[in-house]
Amino acid sequence: MSRATSFVDSYFKITDRGSSLSAEIRGGVVTFVAMAYIVVLNPLILGSFSADDAAAKTDVLGNILPVPQVAAVTALVAGVMSILFGVVANYPFAIAAGLGINTLLAVTIAPQVTWPEAMGLVVIDGIIIVILALTGFRTAVFEAIPRELKAAIAAGIGAFIALIGLVDAGFVRRIPDAAGTTVPVGLGIDGSIASWPTVTFVFGLLLMGILVARRVRGGLLIGIVVTTVVAAIVEAVTDTGASAGVNPKGWNLSVPQLPDVVIDLPDLSLVGDVDLLGAFTRIGVLAASLLVFTLVLANFFDAMGTMTGLGKEAGLTDKDGTLPGVGKALVVEGVGAVAGGAGSASSNTVFVESASGIAEGARTGLANVVTGVLFLAAMFLTPLYSVVPIEAAAPALVVVGALMIGQVADIDFSKFHIALPAFLTIVVMPFTYSIANGIGVGFVTWVVLAIGRGKIRSVHPLMAIVAVLFALYFAVGPIRDALA
Repeated sequence: MSRATSFVDSYFKITDRGSSLSAEIRGGVVTFVAMAYIVVLNPLILGSFSADDAAAKTDVLGNILPVPQVAAVTALVAGVMSILFGVVANYPFAIAAGLGINTLLAVTIAPQVTWPEAMGLVVIDGIIIVILALTGFRTAVFEAIPRELKAAIAAGIGAFIALIGLVDAGFVRRIPDAAGTTVPVGLGIDGSIASWPTVTFVFGLLLMGILVARRVRGGLLIGIVVTTVVAAIVEAVTDTGASAGVNPKGWNLSVPQLPDVVIDLPDLSLVGDVDLLGAFTRIGVLAASLLVFTLVLANFFDAMGTMTGLGKEAGLTDKDGTLPGVGKALVVEGVGAVAGGAGSASSNTVFVESASGIAEGARTGLANVVTGVLFLAAMFLTPLYSVVPIEAAAPALVVVGALMIGQVADIDFSKFHIALPAFLTIVVMPFTYSIANGIGVGFVTWVVLAIGRGKIRSVHPLMAIVAVLFALYFAVGPIRDALA
């Protein structure tokens, strides 16, 4: 072993955690491939191609965030924060713009303020999160969660990411209200797998399932690469094209075909375009503070829940389900919200898709460094990496979901006061597309059942406090309306 390799091994504790240099690199690459869609999806959620578009996300003044600029800053912040988290926290939990927060910004916050003011609220949210982590409050809450709820969080995340993969691939689809049915989702199109992209997804899912079942090293990465090649062949033969919201049989995010341009210079003009206090002047201190409260609560528990699930899946937690050194990790994750707001990329947080890299053997922050470097390269290589369609990466999410759901074995479902909160935690995450919602419902139910059983003293005080905060969080809409 060379001196450099020995230093890397020692710094990241690769051997100590039962991993290897090749496993970390492979895991980092797989995590990037599973997460790369965010550089395409985040700009579509936050940005617009023109203010004249019917679906343009305009702020209170009618301004937009241009899609190419949002793509560039999304990759930049994800790259920097993933590397920072890997080097400082030494866990294979990659960071990027969080889904949910970006939608909240585009749909709820930006129409009330300007885009720079909206990003200023995200920065304030991040600063509060960092302070809560530095004071130890965030760690204390983390450790106050009962072991069974931690297992439920991990299992719920597994169900959540599996649903993300199924929906992204078109295997599960939303049914329009005009269809005359009360069923919200269905299989494929009219109950059948009627599109080539979804067929490609099914091929990839079965291939990765076989490779993982046979314990082939790099099975997920091999599966993604092979499925991408198959997708490119399918597109060349069928000329399916993109979905773009009008072609239900098209590719969901990117079309698997070679681009005309491989390298392109990123436009980083949105970096620093932030107004920290403007929202408080524009809509008032109370209304702006309520928006910050919503951001803080969502950020606080999304990341904490994700780290709980990922840590358990990687075998890095102790017997109580606690992640060693979680305080440091929570501080760095909080910085992701600050960086995301400052870069106009929305709050950045730990990504549940990191589980795909963990399934490939990643156990240390070196995998994160690899993922981060690839995100930085993605700023220049957007046309090239976009060749991988989401339908080729989605099977990895379903396979990892199947692995994570096994955490239910740690839950005693014979005791209903445990079973109900755990069950609700697991199902609410995928049903509402929110990790924070699942955790919140689980917390509130756990505390209410303890009160009903006369066992309130068995509940950690922080659990009770957080349950009350979640109750306020779930009622934030009526509270906002009442204040208005």
